[in-house]
Amino acid sequence: MNLLHQLKARGLLSQISNDQLFLTRSAGERFYFGIDPSSPHLSIGNYLSLLIPIHLARAGWKPVILFGGATGAIGDPSDKSSARPLLTLEQINQNISNHQKIISKIFQNLEITNYSFVNNYDWTAELTLLNFLRDIGKHFPVAYMIDKDFVARRLNSDGISYMEFSYMLLQAYDFYHLFLTQNVILQVGGGDQWGNMTAGLELIRRKLGKEAIALSASLLLDNEGKKIGKSEQGTIFINPEATSPYKLHQYLLNQPDKSAITLLKQLTFLSLEEIEEISKEQSAEPSTRIAQKRLADEVCAIIHGVEAAREARKAGEALFGGSTSDLPDDVLKDLFAEAPSAEFSAAEIANMTTTDLVCKVGFAKSKTEARKLIESGGFYINNERVADSTLSIKPLSETTRKNFILRSGKKNYFLIGIK
Repeated sequence: MNLLHQLKARGLLSQISNDQLFLTRSAGERFYFGIDPSSPHLSIGNYLSLLIPIHLARAGWKPVILFGGATGAIGDPSDKSSARPLLTLEQINQNISNHQKIISKIFQNLEITNYSFVNNYDWTAELTLLNFLRDIGKHFPVAYMIDKDFVARRLNSDGISYMEFSYMLLQAYDFYHLFLTQNVILQVGGGDQWGNMTAGLELIRRKLGKEAIALSASLLLDNEGKKIGKSEQGTIFINPEATSPYKLHQYLLNQPDKSAITLLKQLTFLSLEEIEEISKEQSAEPSTRIAQKRLADEVCAIIHGVEAAREARKAGEALFGGSTSDLPDDVLKDLFAEAPSAEFSAAEIANMTTTDLVCKVGFAKSKTEARKLIESGGFYINNERVADSTLSIKPLSETTRKNFILRSGKKNYFLIGIK
């Protein structure tokens, strides 16, 4: 199975401008993938678009990851019903820094080293309006630009400014510049970028008389054809400061059976044969949720690393009685963010027994009631039963940990912090 067939079989490939030309090119050649820095963080949908570049890189192609320092100052109008809020150069650069950090982490996890980062601000900032109009604008008839789907939609709704209308010319210029200076022959982008990408092909053809290739990725859709990547709490991001590995793991773990199999093909590098075996096992015993578990583990490991995936899995298990004693403080706080909580000083903790603590957090109204709860086996620290009502909890203040989870019965949790 060649690479194109592999991408199609995984549901990753949406369109390609010239598959025959692609098949004649060899590994080791360069392609570019552009990232719009309009948001501080990248979503799970952005991760899907990144999968084709990763497959190409693993096949030996050399990725050039382009960050839109210049185009981000305008805002991509593709798939937007109105103009984006304009960002400052400082905001754009901060967003680019965030994106570079998570992409570098993913590439490191996958042992991809043959990539480079570029910023289109470097070759666009000093481009004069007169030169841009004479060298680039003259190659694009207005009728050609108006015919693009996203332009037509905006013209029929709220309209489109000249600034946004020019966006496709800037993106076309990026492709032309990289084709000319770095021998980049292929552009990869999301499905909503097709109009901008083909404008780049047109510019290269008109100015240089040469052929390049555009390849677009599928959107991330559920079984009903709706775009996924959002939860009740909002967009699912791949930057850990926006969506923790635990929350990403839980989001994937909660996918329906059919979606889980589709997402295994799209979002992981498991072989199609192994995914077929998982599908059969899932069909035979749906209660095992093997597809969801593999999906959550694999994607978390790719994005955040194997250790973070392990911690995310253990954090989920903790909700069903698994030990939390070796979970890091930040994971524990994230896991029980909605539980009631309180902070105590190390001195306060040093003078408490388990009976005192149970009363302090409100698990019991009196010491007699607290002793009964503890001695009957209904009290847990870090999901480990503590049955001694006279036990000093001073050792908690002597560890490097600052957060502990208490539990009364099956689901009554309380998070304590040590100042």
